[in-house]
Amino acid sequence: MIPESFKQDLLNRVDIVEVVSRYVRLKKGGANYLGLCPFHGEKTPSFTVSPTKQFYHCFGCGAHGNAIGFLMSYAGLGYVEAVKELAASAGMQVPEAAPRTREEALRRERETDLYGVMENAMEFYRAELKKSPRAIEYLKGRGLTGEIAARFRLGYAPDDWQALKAAFADYADKALVECGLVIEGEGKRYDRFRDRIMFPIFSARGAVIGFGGRVLGAGEPKYLNSPETPLFEKGREVYGLVQARAAIRAANRVLVVEGYMDVVALAQFGVGYAVATLGTATTPVHVSKLLRLADELVFCFDGDAAGRKAAWRALEVSLPLVTDAKPVRFLFLPEAEDPDSYVRAHGRDAFERAVGEAQPLSAFLLGQLRAQVELGTPEGRSRFLSAAKPYVQALAAPALRLQVAKEVAALAGVSQEEAERLMELRSGPIYAKPVPARGAPPLTVAQERNLLRCVLARPALAAELDRSLLDERLPETGALQALTAWIGTGGAANEAAVIERFQGTEFEQIVFQAQASLLEHGPDGDSAEHQFRQCQLALRIKRKNEEYEQLKRRAASGQPTRELLVELDRRARELAELKGQRL
Repeated sequence: MIPESFKQDLLNRVDIVEVVSRYVRLKKGGANYLGLCPFHGEKTPSFTVSPTKQFYHCFGCGAHGNAIGFLMSYAGLGYVEAVKELAASAGMQVPEAAPRTREEALRRERETDLYGVMENAMEFYRAELKKSPRAIEYLKGRGLTGEIAARFRLGYAPDDWQALKAAFADYADKALVECGLVIEGEGKRYDRFRDRIMFPIFSARGAVIGFGGRVLGAGEPKYLNSPETPLFEKGREVYGLVQARAAIRAANRVLVVEGYMDVVALAQFGVGYAVATLGTATTPVHVSKLLRLADELVFCFDGDAAGRKAAWRALEVSLPLVTDAKPVRFLFLPEAEDPDSYVRAHGRDAFERAVGEAQPLSAFLLGQLRAQVELGTPEGRSRFLSAAKPYVQALAAPALRLQVAKEVAALAGVSQEEAERLMELRSGPIYAKPVPARGAPPLTVAQERNLLRCVLARPALAAELDRSLLDERLPETGALQALTAWIGTGGAANEAAVIERFQGTEFEQIVFQAQASLLEHGPDGDSAEHQFRQCQLALRIKRKNEEYEQLKRRAASGQPTRELLVELDRRARELAELKGQRL
């Protein structure tokens, strides 16, 4: 756990304009900086970075966050990685919880050493590639240039049982086994990778964490991957991400293929936005990481049974993670073709046309479900509804879920309402706006929303908030109360810290939208203070007016008492006095 105080201190020290400027060309525009949004394609700048508020916001696609969030979204870093990257640039050391045991302390120290071992091994394999005419000819035969081999830092593991002795003075070092470079058993040690083209696997921060080795000719297994190690977890990493980042941003698309050579060959032909899973099925971590980097995710698989099985697994994993703004699609190449062979045979333009025409997730889902039943019979249609139920329920994107439900209903020959009932879809929260109870006053959020914006602009105003004036039914009220409570405990050093506090909470979007509106409409400084007091005054007038109207209705319903008339007169004077305070 990273202490909250450290995160606030970090966000106070870094300048988001300087952080974003490393990756995006910004131009001064009034109090803020403007540039082309790196998260979606645009020709007119709508990406705004505020040096005073220390956050960015795109008025085109809605991307929004602080310096930590920018590194996560732009570079695909995990949260801890982004904090460490930012801290390093600011000359700060991220405090970590002290090891609870001596063994844990030794393990942490050991992991640091292992990165050096992997880097050393990679440089050894790269040097060996230059010495091997056979390996060089193999790569040339696959259409790869020396430039692309250098970009991906390809290497060669010699056909020798203990070639790594030349790279490590102590071949008996247990670190070689821990890194998966050496296999130990029955008193013997030998290299895991022999006579293979070596593909280094990098973490999001650019550190070598594993290898994939491909045989040069016939042999099994065709690809040999590093085992799970303290540095390498297959289900969390993808191959080629470090090299693909710039192309992913430019295309706003990421393509997932099955093999290392596919990634390298596509890059050789100018399709640089491809990555590969590492000999394992697609995981939720893969999908989440890649959807942070681009607005479109395309899975490319062979068209055979194995490829469709892998695609179905990717679909199942994607259903709860896909959003309405970020489609997931599937490309199936002709039988006996893979991306490597296809792009070499047909060229870049033909391959990119195929990617552009990839099947939408919904079409793949419904097509597979239809193929399992006979829709010409009542039994087949009922089976279709039953089969579709768990997949439609799993869809998290509300608009896409609605459209798929309509398609399912049409194919099953029932109404949409009947289909939703049979599939037990929770249509209320997803498709319908809540209806106020009969007789309840309409929900007006203008003043609560304005109060939220004022407190964001000037946190000191939190101490003056009169919570009794707020409408408890409004989510804006909940956000305002959570914000002021947090400020009361010492939070909100700046708006970047506010983003950090509310990221992932139920009030995230309300707070973010209020922050974004400050970039366009203010208020700032003294105007925030004035507007805050006027908003509270308007709410007091509203409450007093409601009480006054209630008394008037009581008086009109029968013979009013003298006490009631006196109270009415007093309330009228109070109301007039409050109205007189408005400016």
